[in-house]
Amino acid sequence: MSTSPDAGQLIALLQKLINAKNTIEIGVFTGYSLLLTALTISRITAIDMNKDTYEMGLPVIKKAGVEHKINFIQSQALSALDELLKDDANRGRFDFAFVDADKVNYQKYQEILLQLVKVGGIIVYDNTLWLGTVAMPEEFVKEELKPTRFYSIEFNKFLANDDRVQISQVPLGDGITICWRL
Repeated sequence: MSTSPDAGQLIALLQKLINAKNTIEIGVFTGYSLLLTALTISRITAIDMNKDTYEMGLPVIKKAGVEHKINFIQSQALSALDELLKDDANRGRFDFAFVDADKVNYQKYQEILLQLVKVGGIIVYDNTLWLGTVAMPEEFVKEELKPTRFYSIEFNKFLANDDRVQISQVPLGDGITICWRL
């Protein structure tokens, strides 16, 4: 339940390429991708409803000397993002966003992140291939994977038709979709 190392490397490279200074991460878990970001850039707003899993990875973050770069917000992501939007200074403030949270809300996150991420910034979504099920005929998909498969397919279609971003779906890990904010 963490970002794959190859996807993490690409994310770190993208952050360096755009010289990201302020990032936002939705869905932290134990903080592997958060650590990569903290090693790459200067400031991160990290949102997750489970602080216990974040604290599992915190010793590694502290050992790396980057804890001071992280503003951890324990909250449901949508309510935390709504709070950020209340401050006009946050609109267009972020250079980069990484989303690895509840797939059912990816489209809602996109709408909010398009307000928070500046033009020319990047938004990356994890797990957009959902174990390859998005390309499988439905009859071959395990029942427990079908609900998220449905939301993943709908989100992928949404992004493909969203003229506010240019996208690339990359088959690293469980699939990441890179959205360049136009």
